This record gives sequence, C-alpha cells and structure tokens, in this order.
Amino acid sequence: MKTKLIILGALTSLLAACGGNEKPVDLTESKTTATKKYDIGSITEKALSSTARLPGALVPFNEVNLFPKVNGFVKQLYVDRGSVVKKGQLLMTLEAPEMESQLQAANSRYLQAQETATASKEKYERLKQAAQEPGSVSPLDLDNAVARMKADNAIAQAERSNVALVKTMQGYLSIYAPFDGTIVERNVSPGALVAPGKATDQPMLSLQDTRKLRLEVAIPEDYVDKVDLKQPVNFTFNAIPGVAHAAKISRSANSLGGMRSEAIEIDVMNTKDQLKPGMYAEVTIPMLSGTKSLLVPNTAIVRSTERKYVITVQNGKAKLVDIKEGLVGKDSTEVFGALTTGGKIVNNAGDEVKDGDKVE
Repeated sequence: MKTKLIILGALTSLLAACGGNEKPVDLTESKTTATKKYDIGSITEKALSSTARLPGALVPFNEVNLFPKVNGFVKQLYVDRGSVVKKGQLLMTLEAPEMESQLQAANSRYLQAQETATASKEKYERLKQAAQEPGSVSPLDLDNAVARMKADNAIAQAERSNVALVKTMQGYLSIYAPFDGTIVERNVSPGALVAPGKATDQPMLSLQDTRKLRLEVAIPEDYVDKVDLKQPVNFTFNAIPGVAHAAKISRSANSLGGMRSEAIEIDVMNTKDQLKPGMYAEVTIPMLSGTKSLLVPNTAIVRSTERKYVITVQNGKAKLVDIKEGLVGKDSTEVFGALTTGGKIVNNAGDEVKDGDKVE
C-alpha cells in the first residue's frame, strides 16, 4: 500500500510540472473572411438580331381522303398502298345495278316526253296555219295549243335533265386521282359495300402528294412580330442527322391558333424521296427586333422556380429586379423590367446574393 502511494505521488508531480510549462492547443482551424469579387457590367440598349429554335413537322403538300359519292359495291381496285398515281388515273370502280334501271327509266320518260312535245308542236302548227282562214279556228283554241306546246316542251327538257343527272351519278362509280401522288392507305376490298359518309368515317383510299412537302412550324405569340421573313430558315430532320437544309418561309397563317401561336409553312422539295410526312425537324427561325431593346449578358439572369431577375448595383448595394426575357442571342438576352440604359449590373449573378448585400 505504501508503494502504491509513492507511485501515485510521483505521477501527480510529473503532470503538474508539464501543466505549468505548456499552454492548451487550439485545434479549431483559423477562419479568414474573404470578400467575393463580382464582375460588374452595364445594361446596354441596341437592336438584337437573333434566332429561335423551334420544332416542326412535315406534312404532304396535298392530301385527300377519297369517299364514295353514291351507294355501291367495290367492283375492282387498280391501286394499292404505295402505288404512285397520276392525275386523272382510274383508281377503282364501283357497281350499282339499280342505277342502270334508273337510267333506262329516265331515257324512257324522256323519249315519251319528247314525242308528246313534238305532237303538241305539230298540232299548234296546224292550228296556226288553219287560223289564217277567218273564223276557222277560235283564238282560244290557238292560245290553248300554244300553252300545251310550251308545257310539253318544258316537261321534255326536265326529263332530259333527269337523264343527264342519272348519267352523272353513274360517273361517280369510277374513282379517279385528283392529283399526282402516292396511295398511302387502302381500307376496302372488292365486294365491299360503300356509301357516302362524314369526314370522320374511314375513307376508301388516302392520296398524298409527297413530291413537295410543307414544313409546319408554330411561332409563339411573343415572337410573331419579330420573324425576319427575308432571311432563310435553317432546319435539320431528326431522322437524317447531320444534313442541313435551308429555305425561305413560304406562307404564314397571319392568325394565332389555339396554342397562342402562328403557323408558318416552308415548302421543302423531296427530289430524292428521302423525306416522309410526319418527320420531325429542328428549325432555326431568324428573328429581328425592330426597335432597340435593353440587353444584359446571358449570365446575368438568375432563374428560379418562382421568378427571373437580375442583380443591379445601386450605391454599392445589390437590388434584385424582376424581368421578363425576350429574344436570346449568343451572348446577350433581351429583357423587360424596371431597368435603365447604362445601369450597373452583376454579370456573374447567382442566387447567393440577397437584396441589400454589399457588392464590390
């Protein structure tokens, strides 16, 4: 026990000696506060020429769904899906046996009416000749003969028109191509019963002219008055990457559609038959701001889910100003908001800067 007390006392003396000569070590890292430097620029005002990248889709230059005009059965088909046809080419024939009977009946009525009209005319001519002798024919009989002749002649003309109508209806049994193109859809076979219907019904044939296509692009409302119609439009197709095309805008709707956008069309020649209706394209539309606009660097705009703003500098302090974006250029963006030309702005803006912070 005595030995343990001696050892404990020695250790206590040793620790006391060490504590008297050493100071406590601060293990925390020393912190130095560095002021972040910002790139301060100016708001400029000038006309911004730029482009807008928008999606587009190819549609046929001409397209038609062929429906029957009369009731009938499909007698013969001369084309199928993929057939290339010329304008006026016979595509299919229908048959309607009752039309032949209608034509024969119409011809019979016309012949009968024509004979009646001829007899009435001859009767009138005889009465007219006989009336040259005074008192031989009463004026009333002569007037009745004239009226009968005119009535029978009118009936004959009506029956003649009825024959022409039935022949026209018979002509509807032959379906011809209204323009050059390709049959892209066939929905009937020989023997099928067809009848006139609505545009929403299934057509017998669908014909498309794919030698020249329309590239349709929807221009957003904010850009409709800034499209430069004098400059060519550049576009590439997703199905044919790496091949660039250029053409001018052919026509525009001059009206906003349901999506608050204006439809424009670009005619695209399909000389190599590589392009197909329905293909999607990336279209670069040339834009030109007609008046001078306020421009800020692209990096000066801070975007969040709630707002878009820039950081202006006033008396060395940051002020956040909400803006609305316009045309976007390579380095600058057109902005609208409570800004003035020549005002100071933070070029390398970020959301870490708060309203009222000191900015150097």
